[in-house]
Amino acid sequence: MKVLLLGGTAEARRLAAQLNRDQRIDVTTSLAGRVTHPTLPVGDARIGGFGGVDGIVRWIRENATEVMVDATHPFASTISRNAETAAEIADIPLVVLRRPRWIPGPDDHWIEAATLDHAAESVAATSHRTFLTIGRQGVPAFAHIDRTWFLIRSIDAPTGAMPRNRELMLARGPFELEQEITTMREHGIDVVVTKNSGGVMTESKLMAARALAIPVVMIARPSAPTGVYCTDSVVELEAWLRSRL
Repeated sequence: MKVLLLGGTAEARRLAAQLNRDQRIDVTTSLAGRVTHPTLPVGDARIGGFGGVDGIVRWIRENATEVMVDATHPFASTISRNAETAAEIADIPLVVLRRPRWIPGPDDHWIEAATLDHAAESVAATSHRTFLTIGRQGVPAFAHIDRTWFLIRSIDAPTGAMPRNRELMLARGPFELEQEITTMREHGIDVVVTKNSGGVMTESKLMAARALAIPVVMIARPSAPTGVYCTDSVVELEAWLRSRL
C-alpha cells in the first residue's frame, strides 16, 4: 500500500517510523520546507510545496498513491484544505492525525482569541512586555503595535514585518519548565501569546505562565476536515492503515 504522509510534526515522524517497519507499506513523508533545517522522518521524504490542489492530485496519480494521511501542524490550514479537495478529486481516502488541544486548568488565565488579529488586539490593550510564541509566519499581525515590547521566539527568523520594539530568540523546542520560567522572569513578561497547537513539545510555556500567574492569549486552532477519519492516536491510525492491507 502506497501512503502519502503530510508531515512536519512529531506525531507524523512517529507514524512514519512505525509504518516503515512493515515492508507491505510504502510511505513517503512530505514536508512543506518552511523550516531551514527540518527534522527528517524515517524513510522516504520529499521537501517543498506541491503547488496547490492540482499539484497534490498530480503527485498522487504519478506515484499510484492509495491513501493520504494529513498529520500536519494543526494550524497548517491551507495544506489541510488542499489535501481534502485533492483526495476527493483523486478518489482516495484521506485520514487525519491531530494531537489534542490544550485545555485550561483552574489556575490558568487564558484570553481566548479566534484569530491572530484578535490576539493582537488583546496584546495592544493589555500588555507592556509580550512573549510571542506563534512561529515566524504570524508575527506581522503584531507589527503595528508600538506600545508593547516583544520577545519573539521562532525556529527561523521572521521574513515579514515585525514590531519595532522587540528581541528575537531563535530556538527549537522542547523547552524545560525551569528554562521557560527563567526566560519569562528575566524579560519581565506580562502576557504570553501562543497557538492552541497542543502536544508536549512546547507545553512547558503554559506551565511556566501558570506558575508565574501570567495571562496567556490562546489562539484557537482551525477546524479539522469533516467527513473523514480523524484521530489523535498514532497507534489507532496505524491500526486503521493496516486494516486496509
